[in-house]
Amino acid sequence: MTATASDGSWLSALADWTVSLMDVIGPVGAGIAIALENLFPPLPSEIILPMAGLAANRGSFTLFEALFWTTTGSIVGAFVLYGIGAWLGVVRLRAIASKVPLLHPEDIDRTVAWFHRHGGKAVFFGRMLPIFRSLISIPAGITRMPLWRFGLLTGAGSLIWNSIFVGAGFFLGEAWPLVERYAEILQYIVIAAAAIGVAWFLYVRIRALLESRDAGRMPEPELD
Repeated sequence: MTATASDGSWLSALADWTVSLMDVIGPVGAGIAIALENLFPPLPSEIILPMAGLAANRGSFTLFEALFWTTTGSIVGAFVLYGIGAWLGVVRLRAIASKVPLLHPEDIDRTVAWFHRHGGKAVFFGRMLPIFRSLISIPAGITRMPLWRFGLLTGAGSLIWNSIFVGAGFFLGEAWPLVERYAEILQYIVIAAAAIGVAWFLYVRIRALLESRDAGRMPEPELD
């Protein structure tokens, strides 16, 4: 099997590497590539998954094998990040937050409380968002979400996401880059939303810091 992308970019190199991996060890190679994508979010699953579907389309292995191994790879990678989150824990994060400018230990407490309330939805839907599909596993580990629940939600969300892109490679064949274009739009939206959120957080914290400093400089009222 040969890769369809040939524009000389690093994405083309990634596609070629993924194809080579699948040529050597079959659908397990797709699972390994997706596990690595979970650990290194800059690696785009929107490239790796369609290549697995394209390989299935060409008869290198079955569509079921492509979905099974890519979903297994997603779960394995997610559990590695869960373990990192569990190792960090709330106590370490509060200590780190106390030393980082503009952060407070209470921010960690509020985030943990939010995740306890909405963690299930965050893990499930987060698996279908670029970048967050990897990062969402860390707070799950920090809050020690039950392993069975985390695995079930991760597997379900990953299966939906993987099915879309593996299916695109399988049913569209050489035309799979059409789906990649729409995935890039989604990725830009997610990145823009995250950037806006970070900018708003910094604005609020810096304004509060300046106001507190101004209040500290106010002169004492003169006594008659």
